[in-house]
Amino acid sequence: MTIGPITVDRGVLLAPMEDVTDLPFRLICRRYGADIVYTEFISSDGLVRDARRSMEKLRLAEEERPVAIQIFGGDVDIMVEAARRAEESGPDFVDINFGCWVKNVVVRNAGAALLKDPIQMQKLTRSIVDAVKKPVTVKTRLGWSKDSIVILDVARMIQDAGAAALTVHCRTRDMGHDGEADWTWIPKIKQVVDIPIILNGDVKTPEDVRRAFETTGADAVMIGRAAIGHPFLFRRAKEYMQTGIMPAPIHHRERIATCLEHLRLEIDWKPQKRAIHEFRKHYGGYLKGLPNNSHVRQIVVRSESYDEIEEAMLQYSARLDEEGLLAIVSDAVADS
Repeated sequence: MTIGPITVDRGVLLAPMEDVTDLPFRLICRRYGADIVYTEFISSDGLVRDARRSMEKLRLAEEERPVAIQIFGGDVDIMVEAARRAEESGPDFVDINFGCWVKNVVVRNAGAALLKDPIQMQKLTRSIVDAVKKPVTVKTRLGWSKDSIVILDVARMIQDAGAAALTVHCRTRDMGHDGEADWTWIPKIKQVVDIPIILNGDVKTPEDVRRAFETTGADAVMIGRAAIGHPFLFRRAKEYMQTGIMPAPIHHRERIATCLEHLRLEIDWKPQKRAIHEFRKHYGGYLKGLPNNSHVRQIVVRSESYDEIEEAMLQYSARLDEEGLLAIVSDAVADS
């Protein structure tokens, strides 16, 4: 798959996720093998207003490349200005979110709302392509509802507008995260366009990654929620594709060490109190499947101190060592 100067072979990508794919998490996922990472989706209105949180999301690091900045919005002029500001931050490409299904985005005629108006979606895409020098890509869904699947027409229109690639979350907007993603649309889309097609939805395990490539012909596969607290999935998926042998489970020492490293990066990136509070959503993934973890989870999700969290986690790891316990930890069970 080629997007501008970037070429990856059977790439496994990290999906953009609000309140998840900040800079520290992207760095961790890149270290574990994510081929391309995406920022959290950023409000175009927030960028144009110089809102602090929106501007903060534009911060990138050389170590995470290739990286894309994703923006969303419904107003052409505001989106164009936001894309220009995003480009100034130096991403490898700019991605447009036409897939977010949540109500507070859709009511602003943004995200998946544009699936009800493909002509406006095309106009927005073309305007941004014309406004920036970086490649522009699009992420969307199959359609607004199961009765209005428009992805084949949308794919043609997005390609005609100059998009360099298209990511398809293989659900409709009305499904949200429910139901089964319908991967059968990927080969149909590839029949009508020439740009790279990236599959997203229900990619939870190394087996899923391999099956997605083998059964759909996707140019790349994108992992979302399954990576939360489990960045190891990228490495495991690549090893499985290369060898056909399922890699060994991630040892509890590596899981805990990575968790603490991730938290330290968050504290380097944000005020400590905020970083510790926002990190609490990650413990469930890092500790998932490890034996007798309820006590340590209760400590870390209530703690206000990094030192206390580190002490609790390292004591737990040592206790597992002493007891000779190594859980057979499955890969994450949710995806975006």
